[in-house]
Amino acid sequence: MSEPTTPEPDLETADPGDPLAVAQQQRDEYLTLLKQTRAEFENYQKRSARDRDQERKYVFAGPARDLLPALDNLDRALDAARKAGDNGPLAKGVELVQQQLREALRRHGVTPMTAAGTAFDPDRHEAVMQQAAADHPAGTVLQVLQPGYLLHDRVLRPASVIVSTQAASEKE
Repeated sequence: MSEPTTPEPDLETADPGDPLAVAQQQRDEYLTLLKQTRAEFENYQKRSARDRDQERKYVFAGPARDLLPALDNLDRALDAARKAGDNGPLAKGVELVQQQLREALRRHGVTPMTAAGTAFDPDRHEAVMQQAAADHPAGTVLQVLQPGYLLHDRVLRPASVIVSTQAASEKE
């Protein structure tokens, strides 16, 4: 046999003197507050986890940014050795150190950007100079002066580039 159920009183028309109606109204308010608080806490947990994952993913940005000038200097040293025709053990040692540093950076998500021959992108490139070029459309990267690097999908350092402009004969 089922117990008879009493219909829920209308909270707006509930008699403030009726302790059962007041208790039910408080219960409903507390339940609503509990549900809202639970939802806010779950959203907070998700947001915190997402922020923590992002922070872990990009934590290497500072040290990587500090190592890039050393990598640039190794590149310059190797270029100078090649121009001088030096293929001795010192040049080979510098090349091995360069490769080791590049590999360590790659393991942490640092990769070089390809810029030469691509369209100029102000988010990825830093235009240092403009140069007229008849064989390239305006806004094309002609030469990379300093390579740019990405950390996963973010720009760690923009590439310093020379960008093409319209040739003088095309402007007229």
